[in-house]
Amino acid sequence: METISPESTSDFDKAKAESFAGYTVGLFNCGFLTLMISVGHKTGLFDAMATLRPSTSQQIARKAKLKERYVREWLGSMVTGKIVDYDSRNGTYKLPPEHAAAITRAAGIANLATMAQYLSLCGEVEDLIVECFRKGGGVPYSAYPRFTGLMSEGSSKVHDARLVDTILPLVDGLTDRLQTGISVLDIGCGSGHAINLMARAFPNSRFVGYDFSKKAIAAAKAEVKRLKLHNARFAAKDVATLNEPKKYDLITAFDSIHDQAKPTKVLKAISKGLRPDGVFLLVDVGASSNLQENLQHPLGPFLYSVSTMHCMTVSLAYRGEGLGTVWGEQLAKRKLSDSGFKSVDIRKVPGDILNSYYIARKT
Repeated sequence: METISPESTSDFDKAKAESFAGYTVGLFNCGFLTLMISVGHKTGLFDAMATLRPSTSQQIARKAKLKERYVREWLGSMVTGKIVDYDSRNGTYKLPPEHAAAITRAAGIANLATMAQYLSLCGEVEDLIVECFRKGGGVPYSAYPRFTGLMSEGSSKVHDARLVDTILPLVDGLTDRLQTGISVLDIGCGSGHAINLMARAFPNSRFVGYDFSKKAIAAAKAEVKRLKLHNARFAAKDVATLNEPKKYDLITAFDSIHDQAKPTKVLKAISKGLRPDGVFLLVDVGASSNLQENLQHPLGPFLYSVSTMHCMTVSLAYRGEGLGTVWGEQLAKRKLSDSGFKSVDIRKVPGDILNSYYIARKT
């Protein structure tokens, strides 16, 4: 039987094919450039270059305390990737200040280089994910030893900048109640930085953090000791087993519900754990539950990819629901309603393209 090539079909658009091939080449370049951005962040090269005038690879390596040969090859990627400027006459390199504003530690929450690290994190489990495509199941949390640290690095900067002064005031009257003194629980607290920030800002309130990861809880307890806090405590706990009826005035969950193996059970436990006038502050990925409504999402490919490579598969590894990162506002509101929340208000924080902020109450 004769094989018909795509070019021989009457509806084959050659220009479209060539355009897509060029687009794909660009994707390959961008993917590897992202990996090199991660390297630049981890080695401190961007931070070092931001303080230098146009410099040679030797000068840059000396400033960053790194090996010149590696720095020179990395700079080749940065120059061809249009991240670093190169003066061929003098053999010098310069990180423009406009670029440094997006990829250095001095940029704070605007530092996009921290996100680049997720590419290599996901790459570490690629073969395991491919096997799940064939056999089902999932990849367990233990396969991601760097995940807790990466999450902490990114979320800590956001919470430092926004939690007390911007995020908590989204809930009317909450700051006043925290100052007077209430009981607070954080679900999936990770390394506990959010709890510790609130505990320090509101010494009259009492704070508890639960997380599945013993490593994260150890980091949280270490920070409590370092900050000399007396109103914050942490415990390693599967929050699906939470059974503390009417104990808390405020329960928070910062980008942790979509990772749960049993999110429906967790949300119902949260509802039961709140006092009648309590509030649940849920921070989670701001997107639609419908794919067609996410076509213009600025982080669409990133979110669905991270979901495939981490959030969804970790949940499935524990025979969970596998909500995925992009479970979306429609499904979130439905699950909150089914869990006993009669009032759900969704708010946004200016400049935050990642999250939606749900304020849920039972009355």
